[in-house]
Amino acid sequence: MRTAPCDSAWRWLLLVALLALLHAAPAAAGELHLLSVKGAIGPASADYLVRGLDRAKQAEARLVVIELDTPGGLDTSMRDIIQAILASPVPVAMYVSPQGARAASAGVYLLYASHIAAMAPATNLGAASPVELAPMGAPERPADKPDKPGDKAAGSGEAQPAPPADAKMRKVINDAAAYLRGLAELSGRNADWAERAVREAVSLPAEAALQEKVVDVVATDIADLLKQVHGRKLKLASGEITLDTTGLTITRVEPDWRARLLSVIGDPGIAYILLLLGIYGLLYEFANPGMLLPGVVGAVCLLLALFALQLMPINYVGLALILLGIGFMLAEAFLPSFGALGVGGAIAFVFGSLMLIDTDLPGYGISWTLVVPLAAVSALFSLAIAGLALRARRRPVLTGAEELPGMEGEALEDIAGEGWVRVHGERWRARSRTPLARGSRIRVAARDGLTLEVQPVDPTNGHDFEKAR
Repeated sequence: MRTAPCDSAWRWLLLVALLALLHAAPAAAGELHLLSVKGAIGPASADYLVRGLDRAKQAEARLVVIELDTPGGLDTSMRDIIQAILASPVPVAMYVSPQGARAASAGVYLLYASHIAAMAPATNLGAASPVELAPMGAPERPADKPDKPGDKAAGSGEAQPAPPADAKMRKVINDAAAYLRGLAELSGRNADWAERAVREAVSLPAEAALQEKVVDVVATDIADLLKQVHGRKLKLASGEITLDTTGLTITRVEPDWRARLLSVIGDPGIAYILLLLGIYGLLYEFANPGMLLPGVVGAVCLLLALFALQLMPINYVGLALILLGIGFMLAEAFLPSFGALGVGGAIAFVFGSLMLIDTDLPGYGISWTLVVPLAAVSALFSLAIAGLALRARRRPVLTGAEELPGMEGEALEDIAGEGWVRVHGERWRARSRTPLARGSRIRVAARDGLTLEVQPVDPTNGHDFEKAR
């Protein structure tokens, strides 16, 4: 059976029309996700960037651009971000921007880990030495250069072991240098300069970084960046791609509530204030059980502070000094130390506050301008609370059986040994060594169970029952 010619013609016409429609339909525009990090690299920025990269993967974006301006940050947070970048199926461009920005310390590692490293004019990068881990005051020297001519044993060709302090420093520096060199070799950038950035803390401006092949692009803005990187071949974890940046829709990804909360409580100054509020709130609740509000507020603030501090390079000796200082300032009101405990507590509090967080780490540490006012307020608050407690302790007892000694009453009958008296509107069995007449005023001397020891208010008014007869 043969197919009719008209049917065959209709099929060809439909096929041609379909191809024309497909050719005329505009290609779906891809997305560019734009993230921005300004300030120290910490848990908040790590959470924000890792979540942003995951969101870009789910949205099948073509490119992620991270605007970076940082003095450095925490090693753990930096490594979390780098791992997310290296595993991302979406290419990541790290862009040091705006003009005047910098990518120091941890920022250098992020640039080397990214698929595209870009800088705006008048920006700089470098100084990648891990200063927060290096021993204080120890000079940094290249590990491949002997310290002295005698450092190598004669004929052995091997370096002699360095002193313990040097060994510790070199271990940290060598680890950081190897990590950054590995990132440089992976991205195909200048590995020698990367090692110098760690060992010698050198820095470069944008144009020099481009000439040294430390970065790939120097771009004035996002549009210029997209124009320069169009058509580049990039190696991703999923394979090699050719980047197409035409017609990209820019979607700026803002931090969510979680990242904003972490950025607030992750600030060392805020965490320090939350710690003090938590301690004082719980102390006030323990001193006044049943108040509830100070205890609830103190517990919440203390938990938030501990969450923030466990993400930072905290010094537990500093924390112990803070607690010791508060204890000394509270004890000053109860012990006759003539100011020694108060002054010692204030000094311990100040030094503990300054030692609490490593001040060598860029963007971290607690400044004098925050510590000194809080130390003064803490000392005054502690002394005021202790003074109120001491004053309340010295007040006479107003209720209960303890208030009876010293109170006055009236004899309800003639008393020669034992009888009944009225004290504080209550009827008590009383014992008196002095005979008392009915209606005479008496004073409670002591209490023995349910019997009061009483005596006349005026000892000269004792009653002689024999004479009255």
